[in-house]
Amino acid sequence: MRKGRIASVVGLGSLGGLLLVGLAGCQSSGSARSETLTAETRASMTPAEVLADLKAGNERFVSGKSTRQAWLTQAEATAGGQFPKAIVLSCLDSRVPPEIVFDQGIGDIFVGRVAGNFVNTDLLGSFEFGTAVAGAKVIVVLGHSSCGAVKGAIDRAELGNLTSTLTNIEPAVAAAGGMGERSSRNLALVERVTIENVRHTVNEVTARSAVLAGLVEDGKLIVVGGVYDLATGEITWLDG
Repeated sequence: MRKGRIASVVGLGSLGGLLLVGLAGCQSSGSARSETLTAETRASMTPAEVLADLKAGNERFVSGKSTRQAWLTQAEATAGGQFPKAIVLSCLDSRVPPEIVFDQGIGDIFVGRVAGNFVNTDLLGSFEFGTAVAGAKVIVVLGHSSCGAVKGAIDRAELGNLTSTLTNIEPAVAAAGGMGERSSRNLALVERVTIENVRHTVNEVTARSAVLAGLVEDGKLIVVGGVYDLATGEITWLDG
C-alpha cells in the first residue's frame, strides 16, 4: 500500500514537472520573434549597423540567449519578397549554420556555402545580385576551426572533383608557409591557413568584382572576415 502511494506521489510530481515544462514552452513561443525585415527597416541601417547587428547576434548565441524565432510566421511573411541585410559565405560544414550562429531569422541573410569558403565566378555573381540588386550591405566570409577542406588542401588530398576544389585554398597554404611540416597534424599550420584563407577570400571579393568594389568604395558595402570556433560558437573577427 505504501509503495502504491509513493508511486502516486512520484507520478503526480512527474506530471507537474511536465506541466511546468509545457507552460514554459507556451510562454517562450508566445514571445517568439515573428517580424521580418522590410525595405524601410533595412534602408534605415548603415553597413556598420548591419555588421554590429551580426556581431551582437553571435554574442547572443554564445551566451545562450538566442532569439526564439516564429519560423512559420516569418516564412509566410517573406513569401512575397525578401530584404536581407547581409550575405554570409561559409564552409559546407554542417556544424556552422549561419542563421543560427548569427541569431537571425528567415529573410535576414543570404547564405552561400562551399567547402573551404572561397569565391569563384558563380559565387561572385550571386553576391553581386545579393548586394547591387537585392540590397544587402555586408558580406561576411566565415571560416571555422578544424576545417576539413583546409586540412585536405594542406595534405594535398585527391578525390574526383574535390581535387580541383581544394586548389582554391592553395594561396592560403602558401601564405602560411614557414610554419613547419606541411601536414594537417600541424595544428598551428591548420589555424594559420584557415585565417589566411579567410583574408584571401575577403580580398578576392573586391579584386575580382568591379561591382562589389564599387559598392565598397561608395560606402554601401562592407566586406569582412571571421573564424568560427566549433567548440565555443564564438566568432573571432578579422576586421582590424
